[in-house]
Amino acid sequence: MTDPRLNAITQRIVERSRSTRAAYLARMDDQRAQGPRRGTLSCSNLAHGFAACNAGDKQTLKLIEAANIGIVNAYNDMLSAHQPLETYPRLIKEAAHSLGCTAQVAGGVPAMCDGVTQGTAGMELSLFSRDMIAGATAIALSHNMFDGALCLGVCDKIVPGLLIGALSFGHLPVIFAPAGPMTSGLSNKEKSAVRQKFAEGKVGRDELLEAESAAYHSEGTCTFYGTANSNQMLMEVMGIHIPGAAFEPPGTPLRDALTRGAAERLCRITTLGNEYTPLAEVVNERSIINAIVALLATGGSTNHSIHWVAIARAAGVLIDWQDFSELSAIIPLVARVYPNGSADVNHFHAAGGAGFVIRTLLENGLLHEDVTTNWGHGLGHYTREPQLEEGRLHYIDGATHSADTEVLRPASQPFSVEGGLRLLQGNLGRSVIKVSAVATEHRIVEAPARVFDSQVALKQAFEAGELDCDVITVVRFQGPAANGMPELHKLTPYLGVLQDRGFRVALVTDGRMSGASGKVPAAIHLTPEALAGGAIALVRDGDMLRLDAETGELRCLVPDAEWAQRTPATRCTEDAEQGTGRELFGFMRRAVSDAESGASVF
Repeated sequence: MTDPRLNAITQRIVERSRSTRAAYLARMDDQRAQGPRRGTLSCSNLAHGFAACNAGDKQTLKLIEAANIGIVNAYNDMLSAHQPLETYPRLIKEAAHSLGCTAQVAGGVPAMCDGVTQGTAGMELSLFSRDMIAGATAIALSHNMFDGALCLGVCDKIVPGLLIGALSFGHLPVIFAPAGPMTSGLSNKEKSAVRQKFAEGKVGRDELLEAESAAYHSEGTCTFYGTANSNQMLMEVMGIHIPGAAFEPPGTPLRDALTRGAAERLCRITTLGNEYTPLAEVVNERSIINAIVALLATGGSTNHSIHWVAIARAAGVLIDWQDFSELSAIIPLVARVYPNGSADVNHFHAAGGAGFVIRTLLENGLLHEDVTTNWGHGLGHYTREPQLEEGRLHYIDGATHSADTEVLRPASQPFSVEGGLRLLQGNLGRSVIKVSAVATEHRIVEAPARVFDSQVALKQAFEAGELDCDVITVVRFQGPAANGMPELHKLTPYLGVLQDRGFRVALVTDGRMSGASGKVPAAIHLTPEALAGGAIALVRDGDMLRLDAETGELRCLVPDAEWAQRTPATRCTEDAEQGTGRELFGFMRRAVSDAESGASVF
């Protein structure tokens, strides 16, 4: 039986979303009523749509009696997670042909890597790339040639962007097929230790690069449990993958079989078959709640407190950080994967992985089982484990027990009784903090503020020895309207060093910290942001700040009368307006919503 507290939060979201959800579904019904869109095209339109196909595919497309799958691909061969997608279209076309169907690459979408752009000007395009990807997905599917869509993407902004775009075509069935994580290399703990030594000047660039290369060494997703791997967990629990697709490494026979299986399943669930399963029915209030629950239970990326708000709104569902915080209070932490532990995602997968997480949460009433998925009705399908039998994909019962309780535990015996993502509020605004990797003794920090308008300024202060004290660093003008809300993960080694030296340290920012948010308490996504007149623009060097992750308080301890008289600081530089393509995104900075509304231009 579903936990009544989970039902109550879900019902509140249903009530809040009643009009917006109804409007979305009405729009999807209108598109669905027009039938398979290929049949509405003129002869000239259709001829253009299959001109490059072989004779057999042309004949199939002319008859309009078998499904045509649109492939939306985030392939590029610079990024390890997306390089394997090069071969997927061939596998998908072969699988479609085996069922008498066809498939075409409908379009490509950009795929940038926060790991490459971290700390550089390019990172200021990262969050906006999500909405660009959503638009590119819509362009790819706008040709009306397709009965379903197969989306190929893995990493941080790519999956949310693909899903937002696909939801505009929610009358179609849509399946996502990932590439899987790279094999384990240098452990994340060892890599982080070298990063901190480099920040302190104890090792040089050659040793740092050797460590980074040993950690990120082959095709596949980075092995820590950041935004990319959180994406895969959430797509699994929402039933948008086929079961077991999330964490099988690239280049294996099973991975190829999962990709073919996704194509075969998609052919079976279009309007031309008997199992029609449109995306609009898969993504609803209950599946959105399931995604948040899985995120919290596994200690996933803080970025999804922005991305899943935007995804939900694209489906007419309204959620906010209060929902995240209240869910976190009732959802146990069942996984310890770096940065919330020493294991990587391959260890997590071997211990039982996504299937075990879903099973134990279902058994404890902490997920909605009564949902529509791409594999059929009911989330129980996603507790099963894919295997190969004579080269074909088939499923067996998944893990009923964790193979390593240091990595994965049942919900009845968790690492923590709560998920670890909390809402902070006070006279500085609203923000979120991830505490699942923060030791209890570091969760309350009261210290003088040191205010910076850039990451570079903080780095320089650290190198000058100016931060060797109890300090709450405030990094502002990093919100979506200011400069695209870059991740500030480059600050992690500096703040980690200060904490290791015994100082009480925290970060407060209107920027993002990343899916790798770790041991230093960080109040992130602060809303309203400084450029929009948020109270973070009132903070001055030396002000006493209090961050209390236990009570949910974030406050500047300045007398109310003085606080009311302060004038907001202004940004010292307009560097974010140009260079590295940033001049092309000015319209997005001017149109973007606040972080709690999804930081979206839609």
